[in-house]
Amino acid sequence: MNHMYELLTTDGRARRGRLTTVHGVAETPVFMNVGTVAAIKGGVSTEDLEGIGTQIELSNTYHLHVRTGDETIKKLGGLHKFMSWKKPILTDSGGFQVFSLSDLRKIKEEGVTFRSHIDGRKIFMGPEESMRIQSNLASTIAMAFDECPNAKASREYVAPSVERTTRWLKRCKDEMQRLNSLEDTINKDQMLFGINQGAIFDDIRIEHAEAIREMNLDGYAVGGLAVGETHEEMYHVLDVTVPHLPQDKPIYLMGVGTPENIIESVYRGIDFFDCVYPSRNGRHGHVYTHFGKLNLFNAKYEFDERPIEEGCQCPACRRYSRAYIRHLMKAKEMLGMRLCVLHNLYFYNHMMEEIREAIDAHDYENFRKEFLDNIKQEEG
Repeated sequence: MNHMYELLTTDGRARRGRLTTVHGVAETPVFMNVGTVAAIKGGVSTEDLEGIGTQIELSNTYHLHVRTGDETIKKLGGLHKFMSWKKPILTDSGGFQVFSLSDLRKIKEEGVTFRSHIDGRKIFMGPEESMRIQSNLASTIAMAFDECPNAKASREYVAPSVERTTRWLKRCKDEMQRLNSLEDTINKDQMLFGINQGAIFDDIRIEHAEAIREMNLDGYAVGGLAVGETHEEMYHVLDVTVPHLPQDKPIYLMGVGTPENIIESVYRGIDFFDCVYPSRNGRHGHVYTHFGKLNLFNAKYEFDERPIEEGCQCPACRRYSRAYIRHLMKAKEMLGMRLCVLHNLYFYNHMMEEIREAIDAHDYENFRKEFLDNIKQEEG
């Protein structure tokens, strides 16, 4: 195996690590920049991602399967070659679409039957299909196929769902081992992360964590959060669940979140994050700073010659004013959207650097307090 996770230091439950993969090294904690269909929405290129310090790009198995197709991407040399990105890529499994496309799906033991959100055609995806699609994409890290129950689902629904997710995980592991042994597999060192589920039921979460840690996977994720529960409930789930996952493997909190969510989740032992917030908010003129989020459509920025954030080294802040970027957004010029997305992704990537430095210095408690105090300030 050409991959290894090394835990470098801890500060309380906050962890500072390094993941070595066949596609390079990622320093953790890390935020993965979300490129759903092998591109960041907002006109951001892979060259841009390199320039703003992106370590890992995340793409979506379901979306690439239904549009362009994983077999086409395999014929073109896999996702890295296809999108001209040499660093690690994580692909999700399609499991979240089981949740988000609930009106278009039917779940059975074998897997899930979907209706494509694009053209309505029927698609079947189970553990083996998800692994085959992700193997065709040749991502660095593949996620196991799971069901993501609603955070407020009943115990009667969640318990059997989680048991099925455990059975699916065993099938994923067996199929990945088979695929990685095939001669025509592009990435024979593809890693597999399993996903912990259980909604907001402590005992189900803990039992599931203990069941899947026995499978000795390459990494573990906490799924099924940021889907309807409060922030306090999410942090509680992390408090009770993370200690039961292997501490010598990376731990990934899926689909989270705001800067505050990330700061608090690192405090509880999380290493990997992804979220569409920085790119989605950027496309609507909402930009992050260390002193709160700004809405550049607000009239008070019409004559504001300052950068989005003083001292920021992103491509937007090095050259352009709030007034100019606001003008671009009001005029519906693509450049405005692009600059806001680049700033937000840079902000997140740089925030993770600050987090790593604070853990290295064993000063994370102070960093966390100061960061959270500052980011709650009024819009600048």
